[in-house]
Amino acid sequence: MFLLNEISEGVYYVGVNDRTKALFEGLWPLPYGVSYNSYLIKDEKTALIDTVDVCYSDLFLSKIADALGDRKLDYLIVNHMEPDHSGSIRMLRMLYPDVQIVGNSKTFGMLDGFYGLKEGLFEVKEGSTLDLGRHKLMFTMAPMVHWPEVMFTYDTTDKILFSADAFGTYGALSGGVIDDEMNTDIFPEEMIRYYANIVGKYGSPVQKALQKLPSIEVKMICSTHGPVWRSMIPEVVATYDRLSRYEGTEGVTIIYGSMYGHTEQMAETVAEALARGGVKNIAMHNTSKSHSSFILKDVFKYKGLIIGSPTYSNQLYPDIASIVDKIALREVKNRYFGCFGSFTWSGAAVKRLTAFAEQMKWETVGTPIDQKQGMSAATYEGCVALGTAMAEKIQHV
Repeated sequence: MFLLNEISEGVYYVGVNDRTKALFEGLWPLPYGVSYNSYLIKDEKTALIDTVDVCYSDLFLSKIADALGDRKLDYLIVNHMEPDHSGSIRMLRMLYPDVQIVGNSKTFGMLDGFYGLKEGLFEVKEGSTLDLGRHKLMFTMAPMVHWPEVMFTYDTTDKILFSADAFGTYGALSGGVIDDEMNTDIFPEEMIRYYANIVGKYGSPVQKALQKLPSIEVKMICSTHGPVWRSMIPEVVATYDRLSRYEGTEGVTIIYGSMYGHTEQMAETVAEALARGGVKNIAMHNTSKSHSSFILKDVFKYKGLIIGSPTYSNQLYPDIASIVDKIALREVKNRYFGCFGSFTWSGAAVKRLTAFAEQMKWETVGTPIDQKQGMSAATYEGCVALGTAMAEKIQHV
């Protein structure tokens, strides 16, 4: 038997928690775990919104059977086909062979491709509705937030937005489900990290989806990861709006690689100058230690970005080249950029970092510093000047 968690009249949370997986998508660390959220509406008709990762199908299907009792499942609404949310569909269909699977045309292509399901499909388009009895559902398309088939389901009765991965966050749910019934301390930062890792490239589609929100009243946001948002809706929407416009807050992220400590010494000097210049939010990442997941979070979070790299085989230091590629992939905009580098006999890092900033169309702040071998007085002063210039820039824009 399972304790039914009713989050609104006739609407139940039936998701699961994953505290076992180490890496989300095989890439991103999960220090707090992750939840896979699913919601069941029990009305004259019954509807399940999204499923969970196949690893938790047994638990999930037991929850559904317990919640439904002797009732059948009429509809499965598929807002998002990523396997951590669609992985249990095939087994659900085996348990409820008459269930109608609700989705759009792009959903159905993926249903066939992933699970070989072609029958019992109920197609919806922008503005389509589904009457469950008391609950009236409306569908709106949200392509590329962050897959092409994504759609939102809006309960016009209780004003609930079922938002697929939008407004989601890393972090398992420890007992509570709704934000004002739990301690949410970890989730603001984990939401930024989730966005930067998973959604970051798709700022424009997120903006298009957000533009639809003012036309509807939203009392609750039910994402597929993280808490159900009720009291924190303004903050959550504002976070997504800021991140999808690539608008950083006041602060600087310093990313560096260092083999023998010389480039690290430059990074420390730049950071000290930033602090003396009044910058309190300084995130420093040694790429040999910091996972790219957390680096990307801070790149999205702060408006200033300074990267330092030694020259390695006439290229960027490999870990720096890797994070630079990840930032470029996400098409991060509107950053104030500075750079520094070091070399022993032939320098290339600063030249390549400068070209990277030009590619990203960022404004370069201060003068790039290129250190030959160890720290000299001129190099020290150059690093101080770079940190000071960045501090002045981000505090006066």
